[in-house]
Amino acid sequence: MLDLGEDDIIMVRKRRTELPSGGESSRPQQESSGGGSGGRGYQPRPSEGTAPPSQQHGGGQQGGRGRGPQGSRSVGHSGRGMTPQQQYGGPPEYQGHGRGGLPQQGGRGWFGSGGHGGMSGGLGVGPSASIPADPKLPELHQAIHVPYQPGVILPGGTSSEAIQPVPASSKSMRFPLRPGKGSTGTKCIVKANHFFAELPDKDLHHYDVTITPEVPSRAVNRAVIGQLVRLYRETHLGKRLPAYDGRKSLYTAGPLPFQSKAFRIALPDDDGSGGQRREREFKVAIKFVACADLHHLGLFLQGRQADAPQEALQILDIVLRELPTSRPSYCPVGRSFYSPDLGRRQSLGGGLESWRGFYQSIRPTQMGLSLNIDITSTAFFEPLPVIEFVMQLLNRNNTSKPLSDPDRVKIKKALRGVRVEVTHRGNMRRKYRISGLTSQATRELTFPIDERGTMKPVVEYFYESYGFVIQHPQWPCLQVGNEQRPNYLPMEVCKIVEGQRYSKKLNKGQIRNLLGVTCQRPQQTEYDIVKTVRHNAYHDDPYAKEFGIIISEQLATVEARTLPAPRLKYHDAGREKDCLPQVGQWNMTNKRMVNGGVVNNWICINFSRDVQDSVARSFCHDLAQMCCISGMAFNLEPVLPPVTGRPDQVDRVLKTRYHDAMTRLQPQRKGLDLAIFILPDENGSLYGDLKRICETDLGLVSQCCLTKLVFDVKRRKQSLANVALKINVKVGGRNTVLVDALSWRIPFVSDLPTIIFGADVTHPHPGEDSSPSIAAVVASQDWPEITKYAGLVCAQAHRVELIQDLFKTSQDPVRGTVSGGMIRELLISFRSATGQKPKRIIFYRDGVSEGQFYQVLLYELDAIRKACASLEPNYQPPVTFVVVQKRHHTRLFANNHHDHNTVDRSGNILPGTVVDSQICHPTEFDFYLCSHAGIKGTSRPAHYHVLWDENKFTADGLQSLTNNLCYTYARCTRSVSIVPPAYYAHLAAFRARFYMDPGSSESGSVREAGPRSSRGPGVNAAVRPLPALKENVKRVMFYC
Repeated sequence: MLDLGEDDIIMVRKRRTELPSGGESSRPQQESSGGGSGGRGYQPRPSEGTAPPSQQHGGGQQGGRGRGPQGSRSVGHSGRGMTPQQQYGGPPEYQGHGRGGLPQQGGRGWFGSGGHGGMSGGLGVGPSASIPADPKLPELHQAIHVPYQPGVILPGGTSSEAIQPVPASSKSMRFPLRPGKGSTGTKCIVKANHFFAELPDKDLHHYDVTITPEVPSRAVNRAVIGQLVRLYRETHLGKRLPAYDGRKSLYTAGPLPFQSKAFRIALPDDDGSGGQRREREFKVAIKFVACADLHHLGLFLQGRQADAPQEALQILDIVLRELPTSRPSYCPVGRSFYSPDLGRRQSLGGGLESWRGFYQSIRPTQMGLSLNIDITSTAFFEPLPVIEFVMQLLNRNNTSKPLSDPDRVKIKKALRGVRVEVTHRGNMRRKYRISGLTSQATRELTFPIDERGTMKPVVEYFYESYGFVIQHPQWPCLQVGNEQRPNYLPMEVCKIVEGQRYSKKLNKGQIRNLLGVTCQRPQQTEYDIVKTVRHNAYHDDPYAKEFGIIISEQLATVEARTLPAPRLKYHDAGREKDCLPQVGQWNMTNKRMVNGGVVNNWICINFSRDVQDSVARSFCHDLAQMCCISGMAFNLEPVLPPVTGRPDQVDRVLKTRYHDAMTRLQPQRKGLDLAIFILPDENGSLYGDLKRICETDLGLVSQCCLTKLVFDVKRRKQSLANVALKINVKVGGRNTVLVDALSWRIPFVSDLPTIIFGADVTHPHPGEDSSPSIAAVVASQDWPEITKYAGLVCAQAHRVELIQDLFKTSQDPVRGTVSGGMIRELLISFRSATGQKPKRIIFYRDGVSEGQFYQVLLYELDAIRKACASLEPNYQPPVTFVVVQKRHHTRLFANNHHDHNTVDRSGNILPGTVVDSQICHPTEFDFYLCSHAGIKGTSRPAHYHVLWDENKFTADGLQSLTNNLCYTYARCTRSVSIVPPAYYAHLAAFRARFYMDPGSSESGSVREAGPRSSRGPGVNAAVRPLPALKENVKRVMFYC
């Protein structure tokens, strides 16, 4: 222990109320700096006893925080203290300022009694009331600040005059204009996968298309229009080459020689019979609708018109999609095209393979129109015999074993909707779509062969009709056709048709294999993109020529800046008291956590049969020691020795051990602080079961470690250090703080009490038609440090994107209308934690597509306004609403891949690279920020788009704040790719899915598949609420 002088131990004691939180990810932390897997943690519980005498300081004053006559706060001295290495001292000026530093201004206001307790409500959000102080809560020790200087005015000051009313509809709403371009940082040049597109000088005409009889297939519709163009282009169509969207719209560059006309088209019907092909006749009616105005698109690109003319952009997209769509080997998926011709296929396992493809989209930018091209890969069914596919799906080597009920369910889910062709009729390869699986084995199936109802066994029919002997009569048949008149096909006479995308959930092995295919260095990615553009040969595209679209073959060269990394503060007791990250990363060597947490009483249960008891004991001791070295007060000895349990008896083993430990601790009026679990590397639903039992049943926080971490001797030290970081923030400590935060130098944050929100909605994976979506909101709870975030989650209707529980009201027979909701609760908890009313709100919203910007902003900004107004009349702090996007296709590359001053070790652009010109929106406030260093593959910058800004951020202000926050992510010593509050919201939502579906895995949050609904309130009436967290668990940030 370091021997510190008395002057070094000036300490401020404060009671701390932790808040309900959302989720913790079980997936590997790709952005962590070591190989630690699945770090979990805990927060000291209210039931814990006092610390040993060596850790206590101070006397017997009444606990809690009082409020002086002028509204300033006095600090009590009850509860547990910390060891000297957990403090770092500061000047006496800080002692009177409370958590957040600024002297109190005014009284208790909208928080009733102004108490400092925890949040009300469970994992979901209930009505709020005034929150009492809890004298049993553990203390946290505050990092020192440079005294606040009232005479220093920082940018970002606001007043009530800045508040704007929420627009009633999207028609009256305008997103903020760009407040100029940023200038902070080192200027540089990067390349982007945007290709300049010259705006055509043509009159675009829109026609409505009606095809009778109506067919649901776009491919058939396209075939009909294709035949019409071949027959009548030179005559009735006036030599025009139209572009068709596959549904109801057809576009031409110039008018057709008619306003309305009907055609009859005969289309050969390929039924796969191999004989004389029948013809299907269609009636096609084409009717003029309107001229598409490219003039307004030009005005928009010049910044002289506010609204993007979406129809004109859509037409240009359709025109450029026409040629690849018409190629037989190309499979269109959304805005992407996949083909076996675009790169080698690679098996993903389980009967799937990866296909290479490209994404393309016309985008309005500051440099004019650009074509965004990216390389993509996705999963397709391998064109295998169905028997072979099923064998791979079930991971079997022989077909003699009968199928179990779970096997049948798995096969049915995988094959429903898949097209197959029969192989037992020579050249007659007729195609069918699978609708189900028979409940009986093939040998038991019969079907009527005449009107009298004479039944014939399927096995006998295939032998007599085709001479085909069924080899697997014990397996079920595929059911094709409709439910009323099903046809039975034995699996062994069917082969999967090539070119069918697999849109359901991939397993871990398939995800790993797909990532292996797509993961390539930036230089290779850039080469492949340019190669794709040249392969597409837009200069020879007849549709592009017809419409006068010219596409450059050169990557856009873009001006960028590299923002400086922020300096980070660590504990004064360490040899290094602060550090400046290098290329987006640093480590804990010679550093101690700025605020170390306390773990006194813990247990360990080993669920891995590969880990012996002695190894488990040694591992736990090493982990406890690392926590101490890092700056925590962590008891090296568990309450009970580690015990081994079977994964299939998790409920009994865990509860028995918990009660044994509590039996020992309760006479001393102590509680269990933490459970450490050692899990098999492949643990199925075990992880989810443990979290659900601990957090919703026992009221216990836990730390899970995989077996590979236990045996990873080579990287053991770094891995344990990462796990210690995660444990510390879960027990209420802080790993590091921005130096600028402690010295009141963060623009738009330090000058006024500021709360930063993060919000996200995760949706169930494809194939789950009824599972709810999970919404999560987190909010900062310390100001001005902005490092600790509390979170709330709720379940809402399937694939609904608008967050339903931001604000809500209910009727109480006694109190009348009671206000509640996640925003309201988090505002109250901010006041409880800091003693300050938030006077500025910054809201980072993750996961919103461009098409939903208006809907999400209108609904969620209104909820924020109502939540504030429900707390105090006329309480309307200014709001900045920023959407965070990661699922876009813009990539940034170094201008010179061989210049080591402009790339990191992975060959990617440097962390902190920001772009707010040329490829960004023509007029609105957006920017691309690559805040992280690459590890493998090509880095994807985050795209930030400001939808509402009453705080009047400058470009530098928001870009620097966002970049600096990315260095405060609690789970690793690296800057991360998206701003931490948005990252935390995703973790919170992910954790909550374990409570309703313990078997969820990291692909339980899937965004790319299936449409999202943005319906308004009331859609989640039938959604089953999530299980409630125990009171002591929901106070802690257990999702980290």
